[in-house]
Amino acid sequence: MGKKILVVVDMQNDFIDGALGTKEAETIVDNCVAKVKDAFENKNTVIFTRDTHYEDEYMSTEEGKNLPVPHCIHDSIGWCIAPAFKNYETNSIRIDKETFGSKLLGERIAQMCKTDEIESVELIGLCTDICVISNALLIKSFNPNMPIYVDASCCAGVTPDSHDTALKAMESCQIHVTNKGKEPWK
Repeated sequence: MGKKILVVVDMQNDFIDGALGTKEAETIVDNCVAKVKDAFENKNTVIFTRDTHYEDEYMSTEEGKNLPVPHCIHDSIGWCIAPAFKNYETNSIRIDKETFGSKLLGERIAQMCKTDEIESVELIGLCTDICVISNALLIKSFNPNMPIYVDASCCAGVTPDSHDTALKAMESCQIHVTNKGKEPWK
């Protein structure tokens, strides 16, 4: 039986209770911490992504023009992974990304699959309808025969409706959605 990879997408202060936080995001934190704890106990690889922007250039980016809310500014409190993960973050891989999906994440997982026996990849985090779906599809593109999972009870979207739409889109792309309907805010 191979190792598993858990990707924790953008569980940063700004997406939980900061500039772009939502009550749905706040409700998944405990589920996500439990999932990360379980991954460490089972000696699986954990990767945290961090949405990363820079104050002097964010508003001139395509994202800044369409979402004019500065967030996850490098080295700010909002950019940091939520304190609930402090026991796990330093023993994991961290990947900073300047846009929704991370090509580096896809490449890193593809490389790991070449050198290790990887059984599957699972994604959790924020936001289902933006960064989770983008990274799930990127990972699937780099690893088309790898089972990719998304735990719906450990994800929250910008809205509950956009969360559900993203889950359906991922299922259409052969990404396995687990715990659908068990989201803590439902």
